[in-house]
This record gives sequence, structure tokens and C-alpha cells, in this order.
Amino acid sequence: MNPREHGHRHHHREAMLSVEEALERILAQFHVLDAERVPLLEALGQVLAEDAIAAHDIPPLDNSAMDGYAIQAASVSAASEDAPVTLEVIGSIAAGDLPTHTVTPGSAARIMTGAPIPPGADSVVPFEETDEIERRESGGSMDEIGVKAAVREGSDIRPAGQDVRGGTAVLAKGATLRPSEIGVLASLGFDSVSAVRRPHVAILSTGDELLEAGDDYAAGMIYDSNSYSIAASVLRYGGVPKMLGIARDNLDSMNAKLREGLRADLLITSAGVSKGDYDMVKDVLAQRGEIDFWSVRMRPAKPLAFGTLRADDGRSVPHLGLPGNPVSAMVAFEQFGRAAIRKMMGKGGLLKPRISAVLEEPIYNTDGRRVYARAVVTKKNGAYHARLTGNQSSNLLTSMSSANGLAVCPEDLPMKDTGEIVEVQMLDWSEDVF
Repeated sequence: MNPREHGHRHHHREAMLSVEEALERILAQFHVLDAERVPLLEALGQVLAEDAIAAHDIPPLDNSAMDGYAIQAASVSAASEDAPVTLEVIGSIAAGDLPTHTVTPGSAARIMTGAPIPPGADSVVPFEETDEIERRESGGSMDEIGVKAAVREGSDIRPAGQDVRGGTAVLAKGATLRPSEIGVLASLGFDSVSAVRRPHVAILSTGDELLEAGDDYAAGMIYDSNSYSIAASVLRYGGVPKMLGIARDNLDSMNAKLREGLRADLLITSAGVSKGDYDMVKDVLAQRGEIDFWSVRMRPAKPLAFGTLRADDGRSVPHLGLPGNPVSAMVAFEQFGRAAIRKMMGKGGLLKPRISAVLEEPIYNTDGRRVYARAVVTKKNGAYHARLTGNQSSNLLTSMSSANGLAVCPEDLPMKDTGEIVEVQMLDWSEDVF
């Protein structure tokens, strides 16, 4: 039996799937990747692979919340604006100092914000409640200070361990590291963390008609944009893209590129996988594994291929075959590729963030597929509004670049009309809109 017959007989199962069914089948082939040690800043966006345990309290010592004087509250219980209580100043404590004096009744230590509270003191009186400025301006003695207000015991003291208790998990395994978490880890002294590693995603375009970006233009050829838009999407969602370039329509070229691509955690191809496309791509894939060709009940991006391929080292590598049309490739990636990357990274929230918006023009659904219409979402009088980006043809990449969302018309509706509420998957949360 020749490979072509073998391929057609066993690897070309066609199915018409809902988006949810396709996503469920795809995600079943992915698992959370292993952990790696990552320098702290590089871990931004990754997920902690183990609890982050505090080695010590934060703050490590009781410290002052204000610039002022550390005192015993009982010493100034009778103080007022008209009758200040004068205390002896026994020293000064800056942030980072360790106190060397003990505060006793009738004494005070000058203290700066964040500096440790000296022994004996039970409260801090802010500068503003003392006569320090008058003393400085009049050249008076700074060996004593007049306090103009009574304070409560514990006033303006931040207790040791108020933020973090030593020995406790400050961040739990599975937490996504945002700038605030990076700051928390730095405050604990971490300069690296154990995080779920980023997936490596190989990206391959196929077709003799394609030019690499930077090549001289040739009539009848088109520049390969899919590699770039998909690689940029992989980067955006936390993966590490490996651009393999263009596989020409011959077996040697295709096999060489595939061998390289199967070193990754996921191989994404664009074009070459729809029902009428060049069979050689399918034949090469069929020799390395099981690929299913699906029609997904969505517009754009109806043709989709998915399966697993054997790498040279015996690993099983998922392969996602996106349509060739640039918009179709991006829309399919947003539904399926993004979710796979998030699952490999150990993240929840596999579905795109979505909002409800008032539709400003109709979306027509002509053939019972779920329509993802490129839309611009704006906010007017506190409500989101969505208008379409003009021509919705799946080859017009500019319709994607002017959009910040995908407005969804469900498969069971012939249209969503002007004024109706539509669900919009947000591609982008533009600062100037939200």
C-alpha cells in the first residue's frame, strides 16, 4: 500500500465540530509542562511551580509608619497644643539602623519612617504634633522636644510580620506572576523562582507561492504574514516561538522542517491542511502520526487540522494545522492555540475574556456557523458599543489590525441586529478605550 493510500485511508477523517468540541479534543492532548528555575524578572507571566515560603517576617521588626518621635504614650497623656509636654531626646534612628537606646518615661527617640522601634517605646508621635520646626527656626535646643498632642498606645507602629509571617506561603503554587507578585518575591529576597516553563512553539508556513519577509517582491508571489502574526501571538501569550520559515512543496524540504519543528512542545502549520490542498503536506504528516481534518462550525476558520506527530526521539508532539487565510489563521489561533499555550503554562482561564456590547450594525450568519466578526469596541455613556471593521473577508488582515475584539453571532441565529447585545471576545484592552 503506498503512503498516499495509507494517508487517505487512515488519516483524513472529516468531522463537523462545534468550537467547544474542537477545543475539548485539542486540550485533551496537552498537559502542564515541567518546572524550571527562572531569574525573577524573566518569570513575569509564568506560573509558580511551588509555594513561595517566606524565610522571615515582613517587616522584620516593629517599625515606624511616620517620621516623628518614638515615645511611651503615657508620657504625653496630658499633652495639648496649649500645654506641650517636653521630653528628653536620647538619640535618632534612621531606616536600616538598629536602635541602641531604650526609651523610658519622659524620653523620646527621633525616628524616620520604616526605622525599627527602639526598646521601651510603644507609640510614635508625628513631627507635625511636636514643636520641632519652631525649635529649628529659633535655634533652640534639639536635646529635648515638646509634644503637643496625646497619642494612643501602638499609634503609628507597623508590627513585625504585619505583611508576611516567616514560614508561611506568601504565594501559592499555581499563582501567575504579575508585577506585584514579582515585587513580593523580591521583598522576600528571591532572585529566581521555580516556574512552569514556557512552551516552545514551532511555526511553519507551507506553499511555493510564499516569499519570506525581506525577500525581493516577485509577481504572483505573496509575503508570508502568518508566521509573523502567529509567532507574535505565541509571544504575547507567554510562549517561545520558533519560526521555521517556509516549507516548499517537496518532500525533502517538508521533512527537514518537520524534523526541526518536532523538537518543540507544539507544531503549528498554516495552510496545506484544508480538504482541497496539496496532498503532499498531508502525506508527510501522515507518515509521522495521526492527523484529523475537521470542519469547525465557525466563520472564519472552518478548516482545521489537529493530531499528534512522532518526533525523532519518540516524543508525541501535538500539531495544530491552521487555515491559510491570514484572518482565519489568527481567529483559529485565538480560539485554540491560545488555550493550548495557557494550559501548558499551568494557567486557568482558557477562554478568551469577553464583554457584552451594544451592536451598532448587523452581523449576518448565512450558513449556520458561529461568526467571529472583527469589531471595534468603544465605551459610550458607560456602556460598551461594537461596530464592525468593514469588509469581513478572511484574507484581509487589515480588518484584524483595526479591530480590538471579535463580536460573536451564535450558530443558531441568522443575524444579530443593530441595537442588540452581542458578546465580544476582547483581543485587546486598549488604554484609550477602557
